[in-house]
Amino acid sequence: MAAEGKTIDALGQFELKTVLGPIGHSVGFTQSSAHMLLAVGLITLLVMYGISRQAVVPGRLQSLTESAYEFIQGLVIGQVGPEGKRFFPFVFSLFMFILFGNLLGLLPFAFTFTSHIVVTFALAAIVFVLITVVALMLHGKKFFGYFFPEGAPIWLAPIIIPVEIVSYLSRPISLSIRLFANMVAGHVMLKVFATFIVLLGGLGVAGPFIAVLPLTVNVALVGFEILVAFLQAYVFAILTSIYLHDAVHLH
Repeated sequence: MAAEGKTIDALGQFELKTVLGPIGHSVGFTQSSAHMLLAVGLITLLVMYGISRQAVVPGRLQSLTESAYEFIQGLVIGQVGPEGKRFFPFVFSLFMFILFGNLLGLLPFAFTFTSHIVVTFALAAIVFVLITVVALMLHGKKFFGYFFPEGAPIWLAPIIIPVEIVSYLSRPISLSIRLFANMVAGHVMLKVFATFIVLLGGLGVAGPFIAVLPLTVNVALVGFEILVAFLQAYVFAILTSIYLHDAVHLH
């Protein structure tokens, strides 16, 4: 939250830097990679510890794990149907990875790897490949009928088919940009108001009193960003489930 030269550098927080010294530099291991591994490690510890005790009266971590499990399971089955059980591990892993990535980025000196379009697009591309493979495996050539609804006039084919293809191919783009844009916008706002606090706080006797306003806004923004962190993980998971429904039922 430094205000170097009395200017606001809101985008510097997204710059990638190698970590782990010469070893990290040689393989291009950045703080983004490190936080991804940290997120995976924390999720693994949470789930393993949460299911290991299996107490009749669950503790906090067990309750948290069971709540997350039941929430995502209900989401997947509710959207896909009973056939969605096979996709639950994938959607659960996706939801938790994005959620932890979003929340870790709110900690001091941490990095939000979901603020990079290459990460969000990679996740969206995995979803896109999965739904396409599932649709082809379940329906074969009938999958291509998805791009021309049954009962539509044949003379509309030159219009409907290109539109449906573009709509289908835009799924990973919309998924990735939605998550990326929300994370970037939120962190830019936090950095801007945090810099205001530093700048205004140095204006003399009245500075600290004036700085209370951006401080209040920043506290509210942190609470809002926590909500957005959960919401964006949920949106990504539910859209993935909707796409899986289309792939399984072909409509």
